[in-house]
Amino acid sequence: MIHDTDPFATPESARSDVRRLRGRFGMTVCLWTAPGPAGLTVSSTLVVDGEPGRLLGVVDDESELWPAIERAGVFAVTPLGEPHRQLADRFAGLMPAPGGLFKQEPWTQTPYGPIPAGTTTWAGCRLDGHRPFGWGLLVEASLMEITLGDAASPLLHHRGRYTTLS
Repeated sequence: MIHDTDPFATPESARSDVRRLRGRFGMTVCLWTAPGPAGLTVSSTLVVDGEPGRLLGVVDDESELWPAIERAGVFAVTPLGEPHRQLADRFAGLMPAPGGLFKQEPWTQTPYGPIPAGTTTWAGCRLDGHRPFGWGLLVEASLMEITLGDAASPLLHHRGRYTTLS
């Protein structure tokens, strides 16, 4: 029998109240990448207006992404859409990545890190600071380059699953 849920997931009743509350917030799924290359699926990205615009996010400090960002001082953030579910799962470590994370599809190189080929919206970020935050690392960055394509329905993470606005 094929499951429609993760058979290894912690049952909701056994999760912390904080984790259950977080699940009630729909968050846009983004791919953060850095030169190296390294990447990670992140659903805790916040963009704040200003001069320059700023970006905050919480990443796993034990991921391969964090040392790559720290070394390069820059990274790219790409909001993902419906066609990117498998890519999001691979970079979240939920799906196999034979040959490595960056071998499954074509990539476009930028000074901030690779972005999926055909991406029309992405941001190039400069690392400004970081600090421990809960069980993650709060990353603060300035938005140095922004490319905006057609507005597409975002891939959202809500209550442990992907969904979209449409």
